[in-house]
Amino acid sequence: MELEIKFKSIAERWFINVLLIVVCIITIAAVLLSAFLSSVYMERVKTLGNDYSYEFSSLKYTDSENFQDVAISLSDEFAYKDKIEVQVVDKTDKVVVSTSGFLSQEKAKMPDYFEAKSSKKGVGIFKGKNESGERVYALSTAVYDINGKYLGAYRWITSLKGVYRQITITIMFIVAFSILALSVCIVSGRFFIKSIVKPIRDVSNIARKIAMGDFKNRIEPNRNDEIGELCDTINYMATELSQAETMKNDFISSVSHELRTPLTAIKGWGETAKMSLDTDPELVSRGLDVVLSEAERLSNLVEELLDFSRMQSGRLTVNARNMNVSQYLAEAADMYTELARKQGVEVSFQAPPKDSFVFGDPDRLKQVFINIIDNAVKYTEKGGLVLVTQNEEEGCVKIVVKDTGVGIPAQDIDRVKEKFFKSNKTVRGSGIGLAVADEIIKQHNGLLFLESSEGVGTTVTVVLPIIELPEETSQETEEVILKTEDKIDSVLDMEAEETVLDEIIISEDEDNG
Repeated sequence: MELEIKFKSIAERWFINVLLIVVCIITIAAVLLSAFLSSVYMERVKTLGNDYSYEFSSLKYTDSENFQDVAISLSDEFAYKDKIEVQVVDKTDKVVVSTSGFLSQEKAKMPDYFEAKSSKKGVGIFKGKNESGERVYALSTAVYDINGKYLGAYRWITSLKGVYRQITITIMFIVAFSILALSVCIVSGRFFIKSIVKPIRDVSNIARKIAMGDFKNRIEPNRNDEIGELCDTINYMATELSQAETMKNDFISSVSHELRTPLTAIKGWGETAKMSLDTDPELVSRGLDVVLSEAERLSNLVEELLDFSRMQSGRLTVNARNMNVSQYLAEAADMYTELARKQGVEVSFQAPPKDSFVFGDPDRLKQVFINIIDNAVKYTEKGGLVLVTQNEEEGCVKIVVKDTGVGIPAQDIDRVKEKFFKSNKTVRGSGIGLAVADEIIKQHNGLLFLESSEGVGTTVTVVLPIIELPEETSQETEEVILKTEDKIDSVLDMEAEETVLDEIIISEDEDNG
């Protein structure tokens, strides 16, 4: 089977989702910062120009007759001639004074002057190239006398060459810093992505091999982070899958053996009985007994497998009612007394001083008792003892099955209730009986736990909550159980058995009501 792998590279996703966003953010930040700094530089030029030319604001205290004389006097005394040039324009739009000492005979282009002359604020600004192509900053301020009569204007002009050089240097620094930041982001991002992608690819390759059934591969966990934890988890999963695969194979082998043995006996004794029909009736009878016995064994095994299937799918249910658990425990022990004696093992059941009643499914609980006692007999050698006891403690009935068998190794004691697990593979059994028994006890709100010492024996304890019934009710319940069992014995179909049982219980409840 080919495993088709489709994935989108993490590096590609990082480039699209992260790097492009970072590039956009840095670019926008660089542009906004450059614009902000350019605005700051221009505002600084305007502030300095106004400060340097402030003394020319005194022209507003003159009149049209001495306007030019005062302008010439201020120009001669101007101390910042190396910083800016200040020009004075009269009301005829002619430059009459310049701190540079140069007056053109032609009218200069003064857009800032005409803006100030026509503006209500009396201020005009020009940023651009002058007649010689040099970038300048010019600001004109209109001058009015105390009566509001227009006298002219003064304007200052400064070159922006140094300012633009400084702005260019600043922008270049911002661009260089942005490129450096992007480079660091790209390099560190690639290194980080590489440190993630490579281990993930290794994990993916190993996981793919594990998915195809190769459980021997392991990942070297050389990181102490989430990826290292993932590697440990993958390794743990591979170990568990390997063990599950081994147990599954052992289970198939064990079940195959469990099925083959009775089938062989049935086939052999069937053929023997067929050949002896008219010659040896006793042999035929013996053969039929073996066939029936092995058929019962097969039926029990199949039922156990069906119960396991129901447990795995969550369909293992119990039909609970008030029942005498002591009675069913005694029946289970009696079933094995003679069988165990033939194997040289003694099964001893110590009857309790009084019966205990629980709310449960009689068939399911008897199935549990049979499974536990059967295991105890199977794992107890000749001359051993299986002791079954029952007593009540703190509102619960405690059922203990203790044997003097081979015991369970300490490393296996926590796993004996797992599906397919068998501590001793030399003894018959499917390895699922105890798992099913544990699930049944859980559905009865009870506990099943084991204590064992290798070479000494095993103790299995079942604890179930008891119900207190009045003496009259207890007697009625026993009568209901006996009637139910009589009805069940007369019905062969399992669904008919459940229907009759429900009808009898309902009728008895109505009588009690």
